[in-house]
Parts: sequence; C-alpha cells; structure tokens
Amino acid sequence: MNSLLQGLSSCPSFIRWLEEFTAQYKAEQNQPSEQQCLSLTLLHLLRALSCQEVTEDDVLDASCLLEVLRIYRWQISTFEEQDAHELFHVLTSSLEDERDRQPRVTHLFDVHSLEQPEITQKQISCRTRGSLPPMSNHWKSQHPFHGRLTSNMVCKHCEHQSPVRYDTFDSLSLSIPAAMWGHPMTLDHCLHHFISSESVKDVVCDNCTKIQAEGTLNGQSVENQKTTFVKQLKLGKLPQCLCIHLQRLSWSNQGTPLKRHEHVQFNEFLIMDIYKYHIPVHKSTQSDLNQKSSEETKPGTKDGLAVKPSDAEQTCGTKSLLMNGACSSSFLMSSGTFPLTAFPECSSPVYLYRLMAVVVHHGDMHSGHFVTYRRSPPSSKNPLSVSNQWLWISDDTVRKASLQEVLSSSAYLLFYERVHSRVQHQSLELRPEE
Repeated sequence: MNSLLQGLSSCPSFIRWLEEFTAQYKAEQNQPSEQQCLSLTLLHLLRALSCQEVTEDDVLDASCLLEVLRIYRWQISTFEEQDAHELFHVLTSSLEDERDRQPRVTHLFDVHSLEQPEITQKQISCRTRGSLPPMSNHWKSQHPFHGRLTSNMVCKHCEHQSPVRYDTFDSLSLSIPAAMWGHPMTLDHCLHHFISSESVKDVVCDNCTKIQAEGTLNGQSVENQKTTFVKQLKLGKLPQCLCIHLQRLSWSNQGTPLKRHEHVQFNEFLIMDIYKYHIPVHKSTQSDLNQKSSEETKPGTKDGLAVKPSDAEQTCGTKSLLMNGACSSSFLMSSGTFPLTAFPECSSPVYLYRLMAVVVHHGDMHSGHFVTYRRSPPSSKNPLSVSNQWLWISDDTVRKASLQEVLSSSAYLLFYERVHSRVQHQSLELRPEE
C-alpha cells in the first residue's frame, strides 16, 4: 500500500482530479467526514506525500485508507501481503462507485425539496416545466487513469468489418512474451504482444451469409456462414495518467506459480501514437484518398489496425519503436526534456508520456516487498514543475536515486503522465479533449 501511494502521489493530474472531485463536498451543507469518503482520505494522503499539505505527525499513517475501504466492503488484512496492482484496481473501482452514488439531478417527485421555504415558486416552475438541471462536471468526469480499448473483428473471407467494440480500462496489464536469444526485452515488445492480432475460428459472418443468399435461386434458405475472423485490439482513448502493469506471474509444467525476473527495458519518455486506434478513412473523395494514403504509409497503422513493422521499416524510420525501451545509453542521462531533435520522424508525437514512478517487487510469488522509485515532489515556489531528481522509497526509508538506476529496475508497475507540446496546448484551447 505504501509503495502504491507513493506512485500515485507522483501523478499531479490525479491529485488535481481528486481536488476537483472533492470540491463538490465543500458546497454541501452536511459535509461528509474524511472517514466516510475514499476521495477525501486519498487526497489527504497524496497531498501529504507530495509535500502539498503539512501533517501534524512526523510519520504519515495510511491505516485510515484501509478503514475507509472497509466501508466500501473491501476487507484488506494488515497482516498479509497485498498485491499493489490489485490494490490499484480496488482504489479506482471504489472511486467510480463513490462517483456513481452521488445525486445527479433533483428528482421531480422529491416533494421534500420542493416544499422547502427557500425555494421560490419560480424555481419550482423551472424544475417542473423546464429542462432538468445539468449534471455537475465533477461527478460525471472520469478519473485520469480511465481509458478505452477498441476491439476490431474483420472477416478473412469477405473482409467485412464488424462494429468496433469499446471497453474501459484503468491500467494496461501486459504479459511478457518469450525473449529472443540475443535481443533484449523492451516495453514495445510487450505492447505489440498486447495488441497483436489473433484468428478466431467458426464465427458467423452476416455479410458472407448475405452474399451466399443472393446467389441462391427461388429464395432458398441459407445456413449461417461461419468463417475465420481476425481480432485486433487497439487503444481507443488514451488516459492522461497511464498505469502499465507487467505480468510477472507464470506457471511451471507442474502447475506451480513462478515469478519472471527478466528485465523489461523502458524509457523516461513513452510514445503511444502507434498503438492508438484511428477510424478507417473511406474512399469517397480525392482528399479522402490522399489522407488515406498518408495514413497507410504511417508506420504501424493501416485502416485503424496495428501492423507490426518489418525489420527494414524499423531500420529505415520507425524510430518510435527504438525509443520505448531500446534507446542508447546516451539518452539515459536525460535533463527532463524529450530529445526530439535526435528523432526527426517523431518530432511531433501526439501521445507522449513522461515516466513519473516505478513500483518494483522484490521476492518470489509467495512473499516479498514493494519499493517505489518516484520523482521528488516539486518545490513550493514552482509547484507545476517536474523534478529531475529521483527517490528510492521503501516504507519510511528514502534515498536519492539516479535515472540509470530507475531504468535498470525490474518494473512491476509503471506510472506515466501525458505531456502536451505547445502546438497541442493551442489546439486543446480551441477544442475540448477527446
């Protein structure tokens, strides 16, 4: 729990969201106590760990978080080792439950509120005859770890594409593929393995059935045509804060759990453009054709699907694959700015993330200890700045760490936060975020 709280406190966007989320409580007459709301308890702990709030005691006690989780019917023992990734899901799902429990609008049959003396007849008329009052943005906004996955199904026989399905996620749980001899394992290998296409057999294709029916005589009935579909996962909506979980659990031939200790290379900066889902462009106008042509030549995407680049493409220009975990040692000493000038092909990535914290597990599958690498909290003079100083934290033990030590660790959880360029900031001012 301590390691996870340190990782979350290094994400400023998550703390800002909690501040906006809990602002609704301040406007209420009967304010709930901190012991009743997870958001208030979590905000207090994260602000203290990020040096934004002064505590009375020298030691910060996080047992209050376990107490408030019991109200949410989570029974977490303090004497047993807990998994940091599972606890992360407990926190995010409980925050969503807290948000969903809040009243969105005043019910039209809430007679008690309509009979209050402070409500005038004009206000009652507006509530009954006019449109419903808008829902507060604080309650309908998703937390910054919320993202969406897309699932694409294409028939291999007629190339008919089924409607795209969207599923939500708050962390990407990546399995570690088998390592190739002489090649280091990188974060890009895990991401490509996650979105790699797979064949699904014996799926009923409505389009093939329709084509078969059109070719029959006298309107004879046709059985449903079963074909093989290609299923493709992509990232439909990338969150502001990206949590990546590297699955280190494996099973032996005898069925016993084993931990995978191999090092997965990752970088301080992460480019996710190649894994983003793009809506296919139809051949309608000449401008659409030109746009489609430019998109098909873009490395890693074709008609909204991910295509694993060949070795020649990686050598010629797909530098993003060489940046997400396989950069040279010259970039390990980063000054905090992304070396875009060294990669002209990726000079303007849209989905660029900066590493904020790393959670590492020491031990085996039965016991162990979690430690956290995180950025030092910003100074009070410049609270919006991002520190280049890294810290190694194990419960109440804290020491300085170098970026090389952080990138050399066997990561279990990676916390990234999206950064925007000046051009993106200008575009965001003109249109709302997706």
